[in-house]
Amino acid sequence: MNEDARLTAWVRGRVQGVGFRWFTRANALEIGDLVGFALNLDDGRVQVVAEGPRDKCHRLLEWLRDGDTPGRVDGVTEIWATPRGGYDGFAIR
Repeated sequence: MNEDARLTAWVRGRVQGVGFRWFTRANALEIGDLVGFALNLDDGRVQVVAEGPRDKCHRLLEWLRDGDTPGRVDGVTEIWATPRGGYDGFAIR
């Protein structure tokens, strides 16, 4: 059984001003069945929230950590939770 999950990830490194949020959205849409957003934080990190099937959330997390992302990812911290809903697609904020 592949239940839905909520992934919240904070991406550290040179991830602002390099198209990181746009590429994250494109990757989430390519994986499919994911909703949520990517948001620049004031401290230079990008916060990514994704809800959908747990295996697809894991695929997005793997891409954030090891994929061909723009900029430079120094590390990713994540937490898992129950989906809250209320998202219409995958947004750049």
